[in-house]
Amino acid sequence: VDSSLKLEMGKDLDLVTSLRTEYVSAALCTNQIPAVSKSVLQIGTDDGRAVYFVPNTVEELITSSAEEGGIVSMSCRRQLKQQKERRGTGLSLTYFDQAADDLKEVENDSVDAVISLQAADRMKDNGMDWKKSLKEVARVLKPGGRFLFVEKTDIDGSNYVEEVLGVTSVQRTEKKKKSKKKSVEGDEIQEEEVKPTFELVGFDKVDYVLVPHVAGVVEKAMYSGMTASDIEAQKAVDSKARMAELSISAFERGLKRRRKKKKKKRSEDDDEEIET
Repeated sequence: VDSSLKLEMGKDLDLVTSLRTEYVSAALCTNQIPAVSKSVLQIGTDDGRAVYFVPNTVEELITSSAEEGGIVSMSCRRQLKQQKERRGTGLSLTYFDQAADDLKEVENDSVDAVISLQAADRMKDNGMDWKKSLKEVARVLKPGGRFLFVEKTDIDGSNYVEEVLGVTSVQRTEKKKKSKKKSVEGDEIQEEEVKPTFELVGFDKVDYVLVPHVAGVVEKAMYSGMTASDIEAQKAVDSKARMAELSISAFERGLKRRRKKKKKKRSEDDDEEIET
């Protein structure tokens, strides 16, 4: 990373912890953002670090802010632009003034990867809801998309990894889905269990630090935020769609073979006419 880059991450931490988490963040982003990921959203963009952290295969970096009001400062924008120019990358910078716990400018299922590098503690200090930001991450990530994080192990008594794995946010509605089941006494309303949003890829504590931190990667499950009955219904729809695709493919292959056979027969007929 360019030594001239002002480091904002962990600015309230001791130097050892700040430098170590900086190194781990760079390694995590470089190695765990898949090559197929074209768009990356950063939770709490404060400087230009992410430009150097994301792989060259990433085409777009989207901002959000952990500061009060959700404004990405001019200083941050300037650093992002400078680091892009210094790295010489074709990365597109999408500046959004949006709070990290309310990604209002980003559509559902639209981002390939999300990174959060010590943003949760800053959100807490600035009156934002860092737990709500996890639900926002779940909403904007594409199914199969990755969420990478380097955060304090515990924030206000809550374990960060446990909070991530506990997200069951339904991205299209915040209402819990319910199903009616018959009981001896009559109709009984029971809540269906919602499938967790994230599946764990891996995590580990950050070593050689004075303040405990954790680094990890999770993926958004294909049927995240759905109940068991929703999943079965969706699988049935997906199965029908696949069968329809196979039928169309089979028809197109058959049509191609028939055309090829007709063309061959026409060519043979033309050869017979020439001989006669």
